[in-house]
Amino acid sequence: MTVFVCGSLHLDVIVDAPHLPRLDETVTGTTVAYAFGGKGGNQAVAAARMGAPTAMAGRVGDDAFAIRLRATLTEAGVDQTQVRTTFGPSGMSVAIIEPSASYGAVIVSAANLLIDPDEVTIPPGTTIVILQNEIPEPVNLAVATRARTSGARVLLNAAPARAMSPALLAQTDILIVNRVEAADLLGIPDTALDPIPAAAALTKLGPARVILTLGGGGLVLHDGTTTHQPAHQVTAISTHGAGDAFIGALAAQLATGATLPTACAFAQAAAALHVSTVVTERARITPAKVQAFLPS
Repeated sequence: MTVFVCGSLHLDVIVDAPHLPRLDETVTGTTVAYAFGGKGGNQAVAAARMGAPTAMAGRVGDDAFAIRLRATLTEAGVDQTQVRTTFGPSGMSVAIIEPSASYGAVIVSAANLLIDPDEVTIPPGTTIVILQNEIPEPVNLAVATRARTSGARVLLNAAPARAMSPALLAQTDILIVNRVEAADLLGIPDTALDPIPAAAALTKLGPARVILTLGGGGLVLHDGTTTHQPAHQVTAISTHGAGDAFIGALAAQLATGATLPTACAFAQAAAALHVSTVVTERARITPAKVQAFLPS
């Protein structure tokens, strides 16, 4: 394996609605769909679909959700030897999508909170390890430390936003955050965030490199120097899962030996195709299609 993901698995319940509910408001939706999710699962599937041999460690429950989750991992070609089954419910989330393609979501971690770090091993040949904040920090720290010892690079997606220890950040090679997560780590309001100095400031917390994603505004990369890479202009159908598509594609490219700026450009193209493609067709996005989408 070249990419190894330790992280969350959720079955997403996705609802289309005219707007997000206000406090005490009930909104009438129009459609509902059930989809494979969890940042860990999404990133593992994205990496595999972008051509990287990928394995995953995680937890599912002993329920019907688990059957669907495992089926998607199998379809994508993700090695799930280290995905354990535990008594009780699998993780799940509910996402409400507005007509503008913006969304809000609630997650219930359930089985994801029961990952035992002592059961997680870094597969031979792993070069990239991906972690996220939907599993307990002690698991992330143990796996990151093990990954660095094995010679693999650690990509930490600090989502959802939460406090993280200096020890974990020191074991992180590439920190990936959005505006809200960056502001939270720096202890400032997200409305006051200036992305270019913020990316550089985040490296002072421990990670060697930082990618600060800005949605339609592109991204800021701090890799010794700080650069802004604009986004591809597309018509978004839904932004749900775009960050995970970006990270999976990024990891797949880094596993081939691509430089970080080149991998970021590829991952931005993959995310652009993701948000502009209907959900039922997203599995058909291939590395060749992403490469063709890039400017020549």
